[in-house]
Amino acid sequence: MAKVVAVCISTEKGTPKFEVPSAELRENHGIVGDAHAGPWHRQISLLGTESVDKMREKFPDLPHGAFAENILTEGICLYALPVGTRLQIGPALTEVTQIGKECHQGCAIRKITGDCVMPREGIFVRVLTGGVVRAGDEIEIVSE
Repeated sequence: MAKVVAVCISTEKGTPKFEVPSAELRENHGIVGDAHAGPWHRQISLLGTESVDKMREKFPDLPHGAFAENILTEGICLYALPVGTRLQIGPALTEVTQIGKECHQGCAIRKITGDCVMPREGIFVRVLTGGVVRAGDEIEIVSE
């Protein structure tokens, strides 16, 4: 079973995301209170804990949100999902809009390690139906 491990937000662009107990996903907006929310195709970023674990071999104390992911997942290979895949994340319905993204020039992880998993293994979704999401919520592939 795939699930949400952590939910993270940032109130300003270019700053690390921090873990929150829950977040409201709003239709055609993203996460309420997150600096990257808005009416565009990259409303929410997702990254698998399996991807983060590759970097934790060198840096074991990486906090949730270190790669600017809004939702950290477990048990689903996100980067293998085609664009257009619909994911039920707890009560919210989302749609994959992009696989990967180049890091910002100032990406702290890339500066420290020389590498970052987000460009290869992170995905972005837009919110089709909103709801409150929290750690432990199930993630289900609705359609591919």
